[in-house]
Amino acid sequence: MSSSSRGGSDQPPQRRIIRTQTAGNLGESIFDSEVVPSSLVEIAPILRVANEVEKANPRVAYLCRFYAFEKAHRLDPTSSGRGVRQFKTALLQRLERENDPTLMGRVKKSDAREMQSFYQHYYKKYIQALQNAADKADRAQLTKAYQTANVLFEVLKAVNQTQAVEVDREILEAHDKVAEKTQIYVPYNILPLDPDSANQAIMRYPEIQAALLALRNTRGLPWPKDYKKKKDEDILDWLQAMFGFQKDNVSNQREHLILLLANVHIRQFPKPDQQPKLDERALNEVMKKLFKNYKKWCKYLDRKSSLWLPTIQQEVQQRKLLYMGLYLLIWGEAANLRFMPECLSYIYHHMAFELYGMLAGNVSPMTGENVKPAYGGEEEAFLIKVVTPIYEVIAQEAARSRNGVSKHSQWRNYDDLNEYFWSADCFRLGWPMRADADFFCLPIEKLQFEKNEERKPAGRDRWFGKVNFVEIRSYWHIFRSFDRMWSFFILCLQAMIIVAWNGDGNPSSIFTPNVFEKVLSVFITAAILKLGQACLDVILSWKARRSMSLYVKLRYILKVVSAAAWVIILPITYAYSLESPSALAKTIRGWFGGNAKSPSLFILAVVIYLSPNMLATLLFLFPFIRRFLERSNYRIVMLMMWWSQPRLYVGRGMHESTFSLFKYTMFWVLLIATKLAFSFYIEIKPLVNPTKDIMKVHITSYKWHEFFPQARNNIGVVIAIWAPIILVYFMDGQIWYAIFSTLFGGIYGAFRRLGEIRTLGMLRSRFDSLPGAFNGCLIPEEKGEPPKKKGLKAALSRNFAKVPSNKEKEAARFAQLWNTIISSFREEDLISDREMDLLLVPYWADRDLDLIQWPPFLLASKIPIALDMAKDSNGKDKELKKRIENDDYMSCAIRECYASFRNIIKFLVWGDREKEVIDYIFSEVDKCIDDSRLLTEFNMSGLPSLYDHFVKLIKYLLGNKQEDRDQVVILFQDMLEVVTRDIMMEDHISSLVDSIHGGSGQEGMIPLDYQYQLFASAGAIKFPIQETEAWKEKIKRLDLLLTVKESAMDVPSNLEARRRISFFSNSLFMDMPMAPKVRNMLSFSVLTPYYTEEVLFSLQELEVPNEDGVSILFYLQKIFPDEWNNFLERVKCRSEEELRGSPELEEKLRLWASYRGQTLTRTVRGMMYYRKALELQAFLDMAKDEDLMEGYKAVEINMEDHTSGERSLWAQCQAVADMKFTYVVSCQQYGIDKRSGNPRAQDILRLMTTYPSLRVAYIDEVEERSQDRPKKTNQKVYYSALVKAALPKSINSSEPVQNLDEVIYRIKLPGPAILGEGKPENQNHAIIFTRGEGLQTIDMNQDNYMEEALKMRNLLQEFLKKHDGVRYPTILGLREHIFTGSVSSLAWFMSNQETSFVTIGQRLLADPLKVRFHYGHPDVFDRLFHLTRGGVSKASKTINLSEDIFAGFNSTLREGNVTHHEYIQVGKGRDVGLNQISQFEAKIANGNGEQTLSRDIYRLGHRFDFFRMLSCYFTTVGNYFSTLITVLTVYVFLYGRLYLVLSGLEEGLSTQRAIRDNNPLQVALASQSFVQIGFLMALPMLMEIGLERGFRTALSEFILMQLQLAPVFFTFSLGTKTHYYGRTLLHGGAKYRPTGRGFVVFHAKFADNYRLYSRSHFVKGLELMILLIVYQIFGSDYRGAVAYILITISMWFMVGTWLFAPFLFNPSGFEWQKIVDDWTDWNKWISNRGGIGVPPEKSWESWWEQEQEHLQHSGKRGIAAEILLALRFFIYQYGLVYHLTITKSTQSFLVYGVSWLVIFLVLFVMKTVSVGRRKFSANFQLMFRLIKGLIFLTFVSILVTLIALPHMTLQDIVVCILAFMPTGWGLLLIAQACKPLVQRAGFWGSVQTLARGYEIIMGLLLFTPVAFLAWFPFVSEFQTRMLFNQAFSRGLQISRILGGHRKDRSSRNKD
Repeated sequence: MSSSSRGGSDQPPQRRIIRTQTAGNLGESIFDSEVVPSSLVEIAPILRVANEVEKANPRVAYLCRFYAFEKAHRLDPTSSGRGVRQFKTALLQRLERENDPTLMGRVKKSDAREMQSFYQHYYKKYIQALQNAADKADRAQLTKAYQTANVLFEVLKAVNQTQAVEVDREILEAHDKVAEKTQIYVPYNILPLDPDSANQAIMRYPEIQAALLALRNTRGLPWPKDYKKKKDEDILDWLQAMFGFQKDNVSNQREHLILLLANVHIRQFPKPDQQPKLDERALNEVMKKLFKNYKKWCKYLDRKSSLWLPTIQQEVQQRKLLYMGLYLLIWGEAANLRFMPECLSYIYHHMAFELYGMLAGNVSPMTGENVKPAYGGEEEAFLIKVVTPIYEVIAQEAARSRNGVSKHSQWRNYDDLNEYFWSADCFRLGWPMRADADFFCLPIEKLQFEKNEERKPAGRDRWFGKVNFVEIRSYWHIFRSFDRMWSFFILCLQAMIIVAWNGDGNPSSIFTPNVFEKVLSVFITAAILKLGQACLDVILSWKARRSMSLYVKLRYILKVVSAAAWVIILPITYAYSLESPSALAKTIRGWFGGNAKSPSLFILAVVIYLSPNMLATLLFLFPFIRRFLERSNYRIVMLMMWWSQPRLYVGRGMHESTFSLFKYTMFWVLLIATKLAFSFYIEIKPLVNPTKDIMKVHITSYKWHEFFPQARNNIGVVIAIWAPIILVYFMDGQIWYAIFSTLFGGIYGAFRRLGEIRTLGMLRSRFDSLPGAFNGCLIPEEKGEPPKKKGLKAALSRNFAKVPSNKEKEAARFAQLWNTIISSFREEDLISDREMDLLLVPYWADRDLDLIQWPPFLLASKIPIALDMAKDSNGKDKELKKRIENDDYMSCAIRECYASFRNIIKFLVWGDREKEVIDYIFSEVDKCIDDSRLLTEFNMSGLPSLYDHFVKLIKYLLGNKQEDRDQVVILFQDMLEVVTRDIMMEDHISSLVDSIHGGSGQEGMIPLDYQYQLFASAGAIKFPIQETEAWKEKIKRLDLLLTVKESAMDVPSNLEARRRISFFSNSLFMDMPMAPKVRNMLSFSVLTPYYTEEVLFSLQELEVPNEDGVSILFYLQKIFPDEWNNFLERVKCRSEEELRGSPELEEKLRLWASYRGQTLTRTVRGMMYYRKALELQAFLDMAKDEDLMEGYKAVEINMEDHTSGERSLWAQCQAVADMKFTYVVSCQQYGIDKRSGNPRAQDILRLMTTYPSLRVAYIDEVEERSQDRPKKTNQKVYYSALVKAALPKSINSSEPVQNLDEVIYRIKLPGPAILGEGKPENQNHAIIFTRGEGLQTIDMNQDNYMEEALKMRNLLQEFLKKHDGVRYPTILGLREHIFTGSVSSLAWFMSNQETSFVTIGQRLLADPLKVRFHYGHPDVFDRLFHLTRGGVSKASKTINLSEDIFAGFNSTLREGNVTHHEYIQVGKGRDVGLNQISQFEAKIANGNGEQTLSRDIYRLGHRFDFFRMLSCYFTTVGNYFSTLITVLTVYVFLYGRLYLVLSGLEEGLSTQRAIRDNNPLQVALASQSFVQIGFLMALPMLMEIGLERGFRTALSEFILMQLQLAPVFFTFSLGTKTHYYGRTLLHGGAKYRPTGRGFVVFHAKFADNYRLYSRSHFVKGLELMILLIVYQIFGSDYRGAVAYILITISMWFMVGTWLFAPFLFNPSGFEWQKIVDDWTDWNKWISNRGGIGVPPEKSWESWWEQEQEHLQHSGKRGIAAEILLALRFFIYQYGLVYHLTITKSTQSFLVYGVSWLVIFLVLFVMKTVSVGRRKFSANFQLMFRLIKGLIFLTFVSILVTLIALPHMTLQDIVVCILAFMPTGWGLLLIAQACKPLVQRAGFWGSVQTLARGYEIIMGLLLFTPVAFLAWFPFVSEFQTRMLFNQAFSRGLQISRILGGHRKDRSSRNKD
């Protein structure tokens, strides 16, 4: 017992209970082979077999289970593993139950016989049957059969042993074959490499065979002595044997390498000779990419690379493959080391050297034997001896980060550990690595910490410490990283103020000597700033000093010294250059003697000071020189560069081409010029004179105790007036950036042809050029064709009929692509069946019509209109022709209908006489048409009746029933009558009759009645006809053309379908690379990290109503009403009720809902469109002409019967798609979910079954018994596993198919994979299973569309062209479409904001600014570039919180290039409720705070040139810093005003202009409110909507947004950003916040809102409110109300928003019932006691403790800053006590002292009461009550006395509250910051009580207005209307009414 209870003790106990329940209550039905404890993994296959044979033979299934039970007992006899005991018990119970029934059903005498006969039966039925059908044998099925047979034999042997029976000979022989085959047939990923699979389509590619042959060339490799060779050995097997890699890693990388080489090989256009030989060029290309980083590293460290090629030509290829294989094997097993590319380079460097030694046959000098690898080749040697030690260091350092809470400077993150390998010192590690190297040392403080805290141990110095950079929490980082920008702005400000202050204030006055002389002083400021920067560098890098080389330290010291020297030299020389020196200058001159003026000295000093800058400017103008200098490794160059910046491995040579440089320089020069001009003329210059006036006035009377009455020039007032303006000066760069980026982004967008087709009308008008565009963009060029011109109406324009028939192919291709897109719309329920028919183009092009067949929606209603026109045309032929030709589509429709009419009639008529008549009539009509005398010769009034007859005929043809034959005959006769009687004139008819009877020479005219006998004979008409698909399609189309009366203007009617179809059509006219053939395209993978989000909604989730009675399904039906109807139409149901009951339909319903949520199912469907698109495109590339004409549909139909074997066209399309595309979803928890029977695992498995080429990677935690110790404990082992769906399609499909997965690879990891941030670690573990040259990172909340997937191969071609003339792109950015905008108004604002960022924002960042990074999802990475440079994200805890942008930083720093492409888009979901949005914004702001501290931003800020650095600042960190300054401006302004009002200065100066109407101030505040109400967001948004959907739409959307309170939302989010960004910089506390991506239509409780926003918004809002009130009360008597309102209106708006937005945007936030519930809930929460284990949601105390957690980890600086900030709350009391009526007469300092006495008295009384309650309330009840009563009476009497004697007024009481409340809050903040001290003093309890009091007051203040509004029912109505779209708000009203009834009923039932 003891052992079993210990086994699970390392995990929290709750999980075990769950496991017990699952294992115990599993009825037979779900006693699944998958729910097996991880320590018994080996028995899962046996249970699978048992389930499989259960139907066929229950007794055999029983025996299998019995054997499984025995095996389980052998594996874990003491049941110590987790969940083992419960599992065994459940299995045993089942066995007991099943023993007797199965015995009854046994056929043979004994179990042994039964097993043997079943085995033989199975062998014959499956294996032999499959073997005989060898060519077609579905490989998966055979694999499955062999595995099953193997397990059956294992069970058979066990049964025979227990019964002591011999096994038959034939069975043994059969089993030998099976065993041999089972070894060969292992589950494979993409390439089946076993010998029997050589005939599979993918293995028949010569390129793949070539790569395989090259790898199998093992000539001359020295194998180890005891090695057992197997068939088909290859190079990688040898590497495995020598270096000890894992078997699965080897097979994974084997496939990886073969596919890489084959794909690159296929692309080398001049095809190598046909026999399969690997092309050298392909090999070199891959090799160059793989080793570029490694070679660069060797050069940087001045080492020779280990890649030595042999001299003999035959061996070169083998050697190259060995080097590549070795690198990939190291990478594939490196686990978390993959984040450290240079660490991998280090390992590779040594292992490649050993490889070279072994091949060259070197002899070791020590032993005299041949060289062997240092770590040997045993099983897992590489993992255990190389990877694990380094992994351990990472893990220990990560543990020291205490989950990201420790300071960054106390632990080494991935970057630090990697940068250890950037200096040549890393070779001290040695090979084999020394265990005592400094790299492995940890601080000893960890060991001795427990024993004594005081003595710092001496040995601590071994810890290597941070490398190159220390992340320290401080605002100084913003100055340090972007010092050039700040210096520039500060110097400009100084110069502008000097110019404005002196002379006449015009900029031209700078050239007057006096002013110029003063302006020159900016150089002194510059020198001081330089010194500051140098000191900052030293201080902030102090903790990295251990790892610095001598040169770097020397550079830091010299920088400080030289800066200090300049700070001394420049002022001295300046003092000597002045005309009229000031007093200070005179003293300086006095020190150095000599009074002579020598201006030249200063100029000389300045020239010398500026000389490095001049050099830098020169290099800036010639970027290629700069690039060369930075990359070069020459000593002399390195010395030159050493001074300008320390030498680093990354960030060298990032400069762009000269043209790019020119573009972004122009952008910034314009912007800066505008900004400075604006600041000078509007803000600075107008303020100068008023300031001078104020400085002259002398104020004597103060309203408070003035400490510095002697201060000159009213300096306080000047500061109060100038501070907000200077802050705005530093912030408004952001505003100008927004304006300029909008302009430039719009211009660039227009040039890229965005929004050319934005409505259906535009699409219609340009549809004729679409087929040409399709063929131009999406179809590769044929060899013989002339190159295509894009965008011209190229291939298929009007003259199509005259084009030779080879254009048929183009029409057919267009039809295929277009129809695929339309059918995908139908599958997604965006269009109805009718709309689909109207949109489709004929698949089977009708060979008889030589004209283009447009989709019917263009031609709808054209025929009826044309008929009318013809009927009324009364003989004017020309005019009719003109009218018809005016409308192209009309003439097309008429021609097509006429041609089809002729074809159908001719097709149906078979009798000879009838044919003659028909032919004659048609030839006559044709003649007339050619001579254009149709109207003169024929009478058109009969046309409508002919039309009616023909329509009837079409209806009969659609039905095609035998019984209609007579009707058809009558119709033909009627038609002939109409033609001959009404339409044709006399002379035609006579000649017609002649033609019929002329030859026979009978007696002249026969009465016309004879015609009634025409068509009547038996063979005259062929009806019913044999329908082909093509015929059906033709008739259906004709029917549509003739009968659709109303025009199809609104097809498709669904807005989403319209948007997609117009964006797609538009994108075809944009500039995109030519499409290659599928076989020549770059291959790519998609990788999606997934944790525990929704996979597929369950029926229960869909139907359970929330508290408003709204279920998700109801909600979706209301938001997507048309899509719901289309869905019902698709599944052929009339209502929701019909869906119920049938599992298949319920499944479809779940899918329908899940495709509209943010689920994994939606993402997977979207990404699998890539594969569908590739199969279609491969078909179009490979199909011969007749296949093309039959169409892709036909191929898919034929595929069902698999007639033509593996070589069929379909199989080839599949094979190409396999080679080019893989999709891996990294479901981290899949293994755990599967074992615990979680439905999520089932859903993921269902996805794999639906999409057979989907792969799932997961981290498998398995308990394994430890070998060495006594068998008591199990240890956890971690694996990276890749699975696919096992698809056994049984031969006779009557058998049930089990849904199972099979493991392809399992690669053991050194430990738990998640050490840093979860998502990047999850991506990193799965990245080894991706293939190809591109890698698209897709998040869980994305979607993709069929039509966009068609453009993927064009996009990948971008990797092959240089975009800026310097480098190839390494990340291709894509645009996104946010699909969650329809949910609510908030979701709409969010999606608009996001859309403008992912389109116009990123377009501008990529070009011209060249600073686009990677912002998450749909970007496509150059896979090989990033594999060798640290992966697609960074993973250090906390610092890499926004993991994705760091991939962009990394790519840019390592000389990558990020581009942005507008012609392809991916869907993406965003958060939809206010709380989710706020959490998301908090996460982003936290992430930005961490970026500010990061080394990447510092390096970018220093290595970019000046203008690119500006772009980088304003688009990353600067954006958030500016929002911070925006809010700071409000604070500074209000506190400045508070100072002026309370001190009485404002009143004293009220006559001054600067106080009275201060225009610059109003401008500054206006720009602040610009930012605040989200105008900066709105500008780009307007521009983008204008570009893409027209400016009228943009304007109306903008106005609508204002009406739906968008400014409220933006102001609110400003607060979120500011709070979290600022707090992260000060104290840390950044964490990943999971945001529920569901549909948020539920009401958030008041307490929830309070918890979320209390610190970020409510407290700040109340503080601003108090400031505004004080300003209003005490400043009102001498100032107009208007001025006050103008200045403070945006602030009042901010206050209101910050306090009440969460309630405003809360669904049903103003419903009285909800309000009452919220209030009780809040009360409960406030009063609950906290304690250990009480979550913050349950108790206020726990929440309050958690809320200040960040302060405990903040460090001294953070605490000091917090206390300093808290001091501002004491100003109120100081100022306000002098304004009471009591204290009007005195300004003595005593008043302030007394006020503090009062506070302490009150606090003391409160404390006594609370202590008294604890001590006395039980024993001295009465006494205690009396004392309380006395206290109360005293208080009242004091109040009365005060009112009576010194005349205290009501205003005084308000003022007292305003004065003392902030003081208490300030005290609270200080107490929280000094928590340890307060706790020691024993005051913590009182602090808590005080805090709770404050929270209650705040809660009441917020709650009262909301509750008041809730009284009025219309408020709630208005709010719902504002928040949700119309359909939903109506539905919500109805559902509420219904919900009310439901509630009543349920309550009655309870009674």
